[in-house]
Amino acid sequence: MSEPSATAADTVRGEDEVVDLCRDLIRIDTSNYGDHSGPGERAAAEYVAEKLAEVGLEPKIYESHPGRATTVARIEGEDPSRPALLIHGHTDVVPANADDWTHHPFSGEIADGCVWGRGAVDMKDMDAMTLAVVRDRLRTGRKPPRDIVLAFLADEEAGGTHGARFLVDRHPEVFEGVTEAIGEVGGFSFTVNEKLRLYLVETAQKGIHWMRLTVEGTAGHGSMTNTDNAITELCEAVGRLGRHRFPVRVTKTVRSFLDELSDALGVELDPEDMDATLAKLGGIAKIIGATLRNTAAPTMLGAGYKANVIPGQATAHVDGRFLPGYEEEFLADLDRILGPRVKREDVHADKAVETTFDGALVDAMQTALRAEDPIARAVPYMLSGGTDAKSFDDLGIRCFGFAPLKLPPELDFAGMFHGVDERVPVEGLRFGVRVLDRFIDHC
Repeated sequence: MSEPSATAADTVRGEDEVVDLCRDLIRIDTSNYGDHSGPGERAAAEYVAEKLAEVGLEPKIYESHPGRATTVARIEGEDPSRPALLIHGHTDVVPANADDWTHHPFSGEIADGCVWGRGAVDMKDMDAMTLAVVRDRLRTGRKPPRDIVLAFLADEEAGGTHGARFLVDRHPEVFEGVTEAIGEVGGFSFTVNEKLRLYLVETAQKGIHWMRLTVEGTAGHGSMTNTDNAITELCEAVGRLGRHRFPVRVTKTVRSFLDELSDALGVELDPEDMDATLAKLGGIAKIIGATLRNTAAPTMLGAGYKANVIPGQATAHVDGRFLPGYEEEFLADLDRILGPRVKREDVHADKAVETTFDGALVDAMQTALRAEDPIARAVPYMLSGGTDAKSFDDLGIRCFGFAPLKLPPELDFAGMFHGVDERVPVEGLRFGVRVLDRFIDHC
């Protein structure tokens, strides 16, 4: 690592520049359509590399496909003999239709105390917080206790094939010595009352089966009787699946979360009757409710090419998510519900992951949160979606979701993910910088 040059920016603290960093990143349109047509991952990688180089790091850009770029850098710690920590984020975002938004999704507008834009919480906020903390520490000569690997990744929103998975498979040397990691969708607050605020740290993720369903039928004229209509067969199967409620299965992580929540609310919680409990959780109920059971959500339908032609084939896509330890049960249930006429094939599949909520890294999270919020309590939870942690788990890296944000109780945080009018509170960003900085001191 080379020495950073002295500039007027040396006096800028991480808290002071995190908002501008977040706005800059949002203004780079990194929409990921899943087909290499997105315009900006390379531009985002170069922006991040420039910001890291300014403070003396030597970042490297890896490109898995033209334009699909990831930036990686390593910070030398006080004790290089210790295992390293990975801090990862992704720079791609899901697409957004500007006509639906109050403020343009790629404007980085500041309004009502928030930074607005696609990626504000998923996850350019964490990218900006990481950059702000790293730049501040390197400007002021504060080494972390151990080596830190930084990875700003492409393609997370389409499964990570051209980002995290590419690095893990083709460049595992990047992660030499790394044993633990922090990334997205964790560390955000849920205010219970004036004396207690829970911060949900992600320790588990459901597995993924994105599926294509196909039914073959008999093609024919739309005016004639046809008892072998592929559309009819498929729609009936998709309807059964979309309405099905899979049985409750309480995993270790969900049990721990329910125990913590029970203690916080002062009531006994029955996982078999969670409707009343979920009603008390506001926006995060969308996340927590989906971790009690396997889910399968129909998302796309396709068939036919003319109004008077019965097609010979109909297709549907389903977003399937399974709990750790319940993949076989999930797939068996799918086949039973869909029936023998429906062909099921994976478009993308990935494993479920789960770790325990203990150890020095968890202690560092607790310490950092309480230093900035005296009524904070970190608790484990399971993410209903998935992140790049699935790829890093293949290298034996223990992964947590910890992108700390102190949120207003009225903000529908879960609704921000992939939603319209995505935004992050300015003060939440500043809070996150302070917590991450303290966390690194103790990591």
